[in-house]
Amino acid sequence: MTVESKVSLVKSLETAASQAGLVLLSTTQGSDFHGQPTSVFQLGSPAGDSRSLRLELSEAFEFDKPHLLPAMSAHLAAEARRLRNPRPECYVTLAGLPIAFGKFQWPFHRSTSGADTYIVHGEMQLADGGSQNLYAKLAASVTVTFAEIVPAMEQPYAESFVYNAIRKTVDLGQLEFLKSGNRQPVPVTTRFYSRWQKKFLFTETNDQERLAYLLAKVYWLSGVLGDGKPVWIADPRDAQYLNTTEAELLRMAADEAGQGLLTLTGEYAAPTPLLLERAEQFRERLDKALAITKPTFNEEMRSGHANM
Repeated sequence: MTVESKVSLVKSLETAASQAGLVLLSTTQGSDFHGQPTSVFQLGSPAGDSRSLRLELSEAFEFDKPHLLPAMSAHLAAEARRLRNPRPECYVTLAGLPIAFGKFQWPFHRSTSGADTYIVHGEMQLADGGSQNLYAKLAASVTVTFAEIVPAMEQPYAESFVYNAIRKTVDLGQLEFLKSGNRQPVPVTTRFYSRWQKKFLFTETNDQERLAYLLAKVYWLSGVLGDGKPVWIADPRDAQYLNTTEAELLRMAADEAGQGLLTLTGEYAAPTPLLLERAEQFRERLDKALAITKPTFNEEMRSGHANM
């Protein structure tokens, strides 16, 4: 990559970030899975908050084009709002598990095993505020055919559906939280995408399930991990995961604010003492959800009593 094209990428990113309400804090050189150079950007708030977000792009990537710029702009706009969360890297699953994503090696790389897939590596930690130190090393994969629906195999265009595919795989009990271990596969298949509706579909949910999700999100990400600081309710990443809209999530949060469980300020919510009093219920949900991720064994077969 020429010096001129690298400077152009930085200037384009700086402009797009500014339009989204972010500032470019730093730019460093990284490397992808195969050792090719990448540009690593740290983005922050103009207010000078200590929180920042990491964006990694291939050095040769040019997003300032008509078919790529809208999705990049939408990604950065959402990141600016998500950055106001006390822990921007944290999410919850539908089953009630608080998790944190990190150490993703963008962009996707082609599989080295001969499979016709693209792979991105990362990690997911259990983020319950305790000392269990449980995590899962991840290898999310998409087929070459599936990749055709993605504008680019870069972080801004894939992060949302990758994170949601991981959450869905956790919901299915197909990822295990460990203190060590090998990478666990997360197949991101066409079952997560409707070509007819031209959108990703992960989980069909009803109002009761969405409400339980929102309460768990506010409890864990604000009440436990965020010192009571509000979290973003109208997150399009959550709306995609739950197959709903940002407006519906806000409506439900407003209803619960009237019930005394949340305090809602714009699109951000914090827990009330009434919600925090349900700590035991949220911990029970977490334990149950965590148990689903653990493999089970036939104890009679383990003892040699198999009926052959």
